Amino acid sequence: MALETSLEKPAPVRAIANAISGWIDRLGPVWVEGQVTQVSRRPGLATVFLTLRDSVADISVPVTCSRVLFDGLAAPLQEGASVVINARPSYYANRGTLSLQAREIRMVGLGELLARLEQRRQLLAAEGLFAQERKRALPTLPRRVGLVTAPKSAAERDVVENATRRWPAVAFEVAYAAMQGHRSAAEVIEAVRRLDAHPEVDVIVVARGGGSVEDLLPFSDEGLVRAVSAVRTPVVSAIGHEPDSPLLDLVADVRASTPTDAAKRVVPDMAQERGRVAEARTRVRQAVLARLDREQAHLDAIRSRPVLAEPTTLLDARADELDDWRARIRRQLEWGLDRAADDVHHHRARVQALSPLATLQRGYSVLQDAEGHVVTSVSGVVPGAALTVRVADGRIHTEARATEESHD
Repeated sequence: MALETSLEKPAPVRAIANAISGWIDRLGPVWVEGQVTQVSRRPGLATVFLTLRDSVADISVPVTCSRVLFDGLAAPLQEGASVVINARPSYYANRGTLSLQAREIRMVGLGELLARLEQRRQLLAAEGLFAQERKRALPTLPRRVGLVTAPKSAAERDVVENATRRWPAVAFEVAYAAMQGHRSAAEVIEAVRRLDAHPEVDVIVVARGGGSVEDLLPFSDEGLVRAVSAVRTPVVSAIGHEPDSPLLDLVADVRASTPTDAAKRVVPDMAQERGRVAEARTRVRQAVLARLDREQAHLDAIRSRPVLAEPTTLLDARADELDDWRARIRRQLEWGLDRAADDVHHHRARVQALSPLATLQRGYSVLQDAEGHVVTSVSGVVPGAALTVRVADGRIHTEARATEESHD
């Protein structure tokens, strides 16, 4: 039932605290799953204090249990263990704190743990976080390799030494994080995000040595899986050994079986690359020489042709052909000239036959007056007029003494 309060009638702190306590008491016993992050056993106290943390969200709640319940567990309860607790929520009004009073604690067994991991894998796979099309190719030669691992760990040594041996110029940006325990997932998430924001880091390697299923649980953390899927930099998962397969392997762009394998994947082998360059150079040289040989053979074949071996052969053939055409043209021209000469001679004979000179040669003459006009009538001549008589071989100059008209 809601409290009735107002500005004029506020409720005292004790009333609010008691109301909260009453509401929580009505909740009754609940089953809670989480990860134990702190265990405190104070000497002389019959109560053991725990802290239970949510596996995904950054939320925790204090838990109290009797020493008898704690000591009666089949296996010692340690930090990082996943448990299911039957507890009753309790609110301490004097301190204003909420806690769970454990009545039963059950360790999450390996079989149950694997079943839960499989269920989580299926849920994340259904969201497409493990899809192959999301995978990004690793850079051929990264400027700087980001490495997430534990300080002074064998995994760090394996990655750095093997990568440096393969490519001496490789540079590393190491972000240390706890690789085991309840803080591991959060620290790895923070390290991955920090390296992803680094402008020179082209690939991120998350490396850890082998361990039990419980040791590798942080690398199946849902929050870590989502964080890795959201980064822009390609991620290589090198967790455990070949048989181990945390969910980080599925969401990473590349899975390496071991930290040493991760070193081989992120940088090329200089000796192999030199061998490939030498092999490529040899192939290029052979291809160029083969091309030159083919072109030389083609050139030799062209040179061996008769027309190039004896260039004058073609000219001689054309010269003979030219002489033949010249003779044909000359004959045609001579024939044309002969016909033209005959035509000229014929026309000249006709012209000569029609020429007045020919008439004069037959005894005729032409009479002209002093102005050179032909006299055709006696009426145009007066006595004493000067006349010219044109004969075949010259002119005769005379003078008219008299004129007489013909009556024929």
